[in-house]
Amino acid sequence: MALLLSEADVKSILTMPLALEAVENSFQRLADGSAVLHSRQRLHLPGKSYLHYMAAGDGSSGYMGLKVYTSSREGLRFLMPLFDAQSGDMVALLEADRLGQMRTGAASGVATRLMAPADARLVGIIGTGLQARTQLEAIALVRKLEKIRAYGRDQQRREQFAQEMTAQLGIPVTSVQTAEEAVRDADIVITSTTATNPVVEGRWLKPGTQINAIGANFPQKRELDAEAIRRCDIIAADSRQQSREEAGDLIYVLGDDDSQWNKVHELADIVGGKIPGRTGPDQITLFKSNGIAIEDVVVAGRVYELARARGLGRQITLWQKEARFGEARGV
Repeated sequence: MALLLSEADVKSILTMPLALEAVENSFQRLADGSAVLHSRQRLHLPGKSYLHYMAAGDGSSGYMGLKVYTSSREGLRFLMPLFDAQSGDMVALLEADRLGQMRTGAASGVATRLMAPADARLVGIIGTGLQARTQLEAIALVRKLEKIRAYGRDQQRREQFAQEMTAQLGIPVTSVQTAEEAVRDADIVITSTTATNPVVEGRWLKPGTQINAIGANFPQKRELDAEAIRRCDIIAADSRQQSREEAGDLIYVLGDDDSQWNKVHELADIVGGKIPGRTGPDQITLFKSNGIAIEDVVVAGRVYELARARGLGRQITLWQKEARFGEARGV
């Protein structure tokens, strides 16, 4: 038996404080060696949709899982089977769109808590989609924000975003006319776009800025220009290996130079206290978020446990053994 959890079930359980705790735990487990991670792989049939898949195991909680999703002109569809690492039984099957949004926001929240200036108050965000919402929700929990400036290409959409996020967070969110206006003088800069070409220029960044770049996870896509990358004193990624495969922002500047890639830190090492996230007030710091499977597994494990405790979801039967001939006839 496995527990089927719908998007509505996940949404009713998964709060941002819970996601922040679970995602920080996921990086702690990478740091202490109790987690195993496989980078995202992609399958693409020319002219058709993409199939993406990524896997991880958490030896601490005892779960392992796979997130698989498709992307096409019709949208994205996310599914996650969660397994008991000891028995191999599938314990849950989760619709995982909301889960992905929340864990991505939480990863930036963890990075911001450890890397951004303690007195960061002003956020500039580029992008006004669903991922942008959870980015702001997480960061508002780890810093005492006073103002947020938001830019997106669609004026009506960004104004609606500003209005709704102001109401949700209780922090003034202002719609601005250009990306530069959002970024200039911001303490924290967030890029949450589908852009192919850079939307942030390094010359806009003030000393001490923390950047959370989450949108570009194909090697041909970039949100930050080369100067922005070169101005960063500290660069951390959720996975250095995965960044080398798909973080176009970094690939464009670092190329195949191992010595440069070795300067890209693992966020897990910062979470685990092995290295500092920031050593000076004027350092420009960057968290490059690709989205990694251990975040999904640890968050999904907590959602599954809470769903069981609250009686949510629907039990489904899989791999049921066929009755023997005599048992089937009541002999």
